[in-house]
Amino acid sequence: MFTSSLPAEQQRELAERLTTFLSQYSHVSDSYIIEFFSKDHWQSLPNTWQPVLQDLTYRQVADLLLDATQGDRRYPSVWPLSLLAFRATAHALAFPRECRRERGGAVGSVKPEEFLDNQSQSSLLGHIFRKHVKPKKQHEIRKLGSLVKQLCDQTDCNKVVDVGSGQNCSSLGPVSRSSPRHVAGWVNPKASWEAFIKQLSAAQCVNERPPTPPGPSKKRPRASEQVEPPCPHAVQTSRRRGSTDSPESESTSQHQFRKSRSEGPSSANCCSCVQGLRQEGAGPERGHPDFVLTGLHACGDLSATLLRHFVHCPHVRAITSVACCYMKITTKEHPNPPGLVPAAQPPDQDADPSEFGYPMSSWVGGLPGHRLSYKAREGACHAVEDYARRLREGGEALRTHCYRATLETFIADTRPDLRRAGIQTTKKAHLLPFTEYARLGLARVGLPPGLPLDPQRVEAMLEQQGRVVVYFSLALLLAPVVETLVLLDRMIYLQENGVDSQLVPLFDPNFSPRNFVLVALKSQVH
Repeated sequence: MFTSSLPAEQQRELAERLTTFLSQYSHVSDSYIIEFFSKDHWQSLPNTWQPVLQDLTYRQVADLLLDATQGDRRYPSVWPLSLLAFRATAHALAFPRECRRERGGAVGSVKPEEFLDNQSQSSLLGHIFRKHVKPKKQHEIRKLGSLVKQLCDQTDCNKVVDVGSGQNCSSLGPVSRSSPRHVAGWVNPKASWEAFIKQLSAAQCVNERPPTPPGPSKKRPRASEQVEPPCPHAVQTSRRRGSTDSPESESTSQHQFRKSRSEGPSSANCCSCVQGLRQEGAGPERGHPDFVLTGLHACGDLSATLLRHFVHCPHVRAITSVACCYMKITTKEHPNPPGLVPAAQPPDQDADPSEFGYPMSSWVGGLPGHRLSYKAREGACHAVEDYARRLREGGEALRTHCYRATLETFIADTRPDLRRAGIQTTKKAHLLPFTEYARLGLARVGLPPGLPLDPQRVEAMLEQQGRVVVYFSLALLLAPVVETLVLLDRMIYLQENGVDSQLVPLFDPNFSPRNFVLVALKSQVH
């Protein structure tokens, strides 16, 4: 029978340790690397740390700080016990990220063995699941699809609802015996699970048509491609919290629904079908088939919403949740994180101020020091393995943080209201002289490109590039700890609601940084 990977008591004890440790070093996790000079971050470190860290080579930073698996550590000087304890505690508290290697794959390799023969195509997937899919997503589809198939077998479910994925993510190759049905619609985190089931039921009515046969299809002439919008009744939900108008956010929250007029029922038939369901008096939530719920990198609050639906909806038998974009999670302190549009409150549902994306559990919410800032959660999305690899490779690309921090001092001095301004990434910025980088960056925040820059001051800051890299690495060392607390909070939430769960490092972290899958299933009488 399915059992939790951690007993309930150990989960709560770990949460206490995590909040205690993170609150002690919140000044590091909450800091912005672009303010390294303007806020003098280096001086915020203990005096005993500064001399032993400032002269480390990039490889030593990777081996001595970031790499938890490094066995033979050789220190160029004696490190203070407080620094050793900081590193050891960060590694010990974070959930292990290494996944089980398949077929003897090489440890530390950037790509899994399935891509050794062809760097862009998995040798373990058929063509239909590789077409227009990037290698990283192929790896995730294959691994998650196999896991979902196991859950379907254990729960005797033959339906899977995949929320929060784009065009190809919902294929889940090993699960699908026919082409998946795609439904466009927003999942409102404030809506009830009954509203979610109604949305699924209406969508199933819309999609009752012969499945598209597998294999390549001929592209129709552009003039004949007439797309009919889906029935408004079938996808009528309020816009989800955290949605934006960017294509990237749409790809993480919206399924794509495409249907030519010759391939399916008209919108009139669709509406009459949905209205027929309502007129029968038996809501779609009654008699709806059981299913497995899955979300591959469901953004922000969407992952938390799916977990709540899993807990409360009797038709959801199991869930696999892969989270991402922790900075877009709502909290009591920041109910509307930067760049997010609040979801409309359903008219038939009272607002529940406790249902934020973090914390979800009563236990974590009651711990002192449990709060996680926007910056700490944004840092948890960074890839530790990737940065460690870049440090070992060296190269000029590592100077970018120092460039941006140097530029920030002049921006803050000239226009304090523009501090932390978002500057569009300059292509190959590390190859530019700083004067050219500054000219481009100043123009992008609306300042004169020819703003006078003290060359001696610039040179003094650029000489501290090594310190900038070390400080960024210290903050990055805390990233897996923050992620552990967010995910552990969700495990405790499930446990508080009588459901055991496991956190599985399913994907290769060198290839897919957000590699944890939260897995849970309910007994039929739950």
